[in-house]
Amino acid sequence: MPEDSMPRSPAADHALHPYARLMPDTVLDALAGIGLYGDGRLMALSSYENRVYQVQLEDPVQGHRVVVVKFYRPGRWSEAQILEEHAFSADLQAAEVPAVGPLTLQGRTLHQHEGFAFSVSPRRGGRQPELDDGEVLEWTGRFLARLHQVGAQRPFQVRPALNLHTFGRAAVDGLLQGRVLPADAEGPWRQACEQVLARIAAHPLVLPDGRFDGQQIELIRLHGDCHPGNILWTPTEVEGGGPHFVDLDDARTGPAVQDLWMLLSGERAQQNRQLGSLIDGYEQVCEFDRRQLSLIEPLRTLRLIHYSAWLASRWDDPTFPINFPWFGSSDYWHGQTHLLHDQLEALDADPLVA
Repeated sequence: MPEDSMPRSPAADHALHPYARLMPDTVLDALAGIGLYGDGRLMALSSYENRVYQVQLEDPVQGHRVVVVKFYRPGRWSEAQILEEHAFSADLQAAEVPAVGPLTLQGRTLHQHEGFAFSVSPRRGGRQPELDDGEVLEWTGRFLARLHQVGAQRPFQVRPALNLHTFGRAAVDGLLQGRVLPADAEGPWRQACEQVLARIAAHPLVLPDGRFDGQQIELIRLHGDCHPGNILWTPTEVEGGGPHFVDLDDARTGPAVQDLWMLLSGERAQQNRQLGSLIDGYEQVCEFDRRQLSLIEPLRTLRLIHYSAWLASRWDDPTFPINFPWFGSSDYWHGQTHLLHDQLEALDADPLVA
């Protein structure tokens, strides 16, 4: 998900979008500019926020004949923010945490070509983890603990924090200012947002300015978008098998529980079991502050609101209307309102337990 940009109206001219200029020849020319030459085999990988390609090279680079090239969305992150992500990745790799990061080529991890910033990473295969398996969850919990140990070693300086303002209030204000909601849906949705945001603001771990209280709980560098699709699992009988993390593009500062709750699914009892396995594994490495469990539903609610803002802010990218044709309809916004009402009940309920 993106940084806290204001959503735009879905009326922009798609032909003017920067990614319209990103053709296969552009990808290969960008690689050639840093001394890497594709053999003609190029495949676009699934990615909405950025553009990502798998490229076969004529000659291997640092032992890799197949690489993944990521072209960062223009205007989203500054160069300094991207380099902080790369530094976090390097910290993880130095600590032998299995995270895929960019290669250093010609002394740099971030390169420029025709107005695009891009990086080159080794290809790592794998499948999504079987999160109904307690042993897989424990293993994943151990690796998340190791990631968080590294994340706690030093703070981000320029990457944003996850909080009530950046993921909640800014998203709501941007959507309303962008006038993307149908007239019949705006009032109920706005009222539901105000209710859930007020409930989150009253949480004892949230400060009056919307930040999480860093005096009560530790705020660290996080993966930030740790859903099952960003954890790839390789067979355990293979050396180096198990989980490895990909896509630190949403890395930001926040509470550790942010990287756990997106791995939960199903009814409450099932989520409690999953959470128990994750934390069992986590606490084999380091202690988990269980006060943070009360932040799961606030974080889930903020992501729900921010997701709508993300879709609206990307609507001028032709990929989005194609892949999200239901977005923006009255049915969509009324459905979001019902989900927010459900979250209001969840915010009042007792927290999940491990």
